[in-house]
Parts: sequence; C-alpha cells; structure tokens
Amino acid sequence: MLFRKKQKLSADRNLLGKWGQKQTKKFLKKKGYKTLAENFSCKTGEIDLIMADSSGTVVFVEVKTRTNEDFADAEAAVTAAKKQRLLRTAKFFTKKHKLENLPLRFDVVIIIANQKNKPQIKHYENAF
Repeated sequence: MLFRKKQKLSADRNLLGKWGQKQTKKFLKKKGYKTLAENFSCKTGEIDLIMADSSGTVVFVEVKTRTNEDFADAEAAVTAAKKQRLLRTAKFFTKKHKLENLPLRFDVVIIIANQKNKPQIKHYENAF
C-alpha cells in the first residue's frame, strides 16, 4: 500500500511535503515533543513545525521529504538563505509569543518515502 501511496506522493510535491510533515510530527511526539505550531508563516518566512521538547526547549523544525533512498546532508538540505529566513521567522515567533527567554533550537528532519512498511526518518538535532 505504501508503494501506491509513494507513487501518488512523488507525483504531487505539495502532498509529499504534507505527508512528510505528518510523519515528522508523529515521530517527534513519540520522542516526547509537544506541538506549539504548524506551518507558522509571517512576512519573513515559514516554519514547518514548532515544537517543545521534554526539557522545555522550543524547537523549530524544517522538514525535507524525499522519495529516494539517498539521505541528503542536513546542511545541504537547508541553504544559507533558508537558514536566514528561518532565523528571522523564529525571532518573530518568539517575540510574538513572549518566548524570548526560553532555550531555542533548530532541527532538520529528512523523511524518505520508501517501499517498506514505514518511512525512513533522519533527525538532525541542533542542525544550525
């Protein structure tokens, strides 16, 4: 069934991205994270997931979903320009929600939609 789903996902990048974000959210919740926001956007950019880990750190998560087995390096998956947009957007989010005094972290999660029973997930904590 995942194979047929993968064919549909690879044909629609938006659907693939949403699927990957859903898989990431489930994965992080199993690790004890709590969701603060999804698809947060403002004039400076967009952040896929904003979560809090068990220590109370606010984690800004960039999700990259792939359809092949080649894991991309987290640094290569998020360009310097993308990092700057994420930083500005995170700054706006923390100021808006009065979270400036909490510890912050940026993670990258790469999801591979493969033909096996479940997706492959690579979590890069504190990626930048």
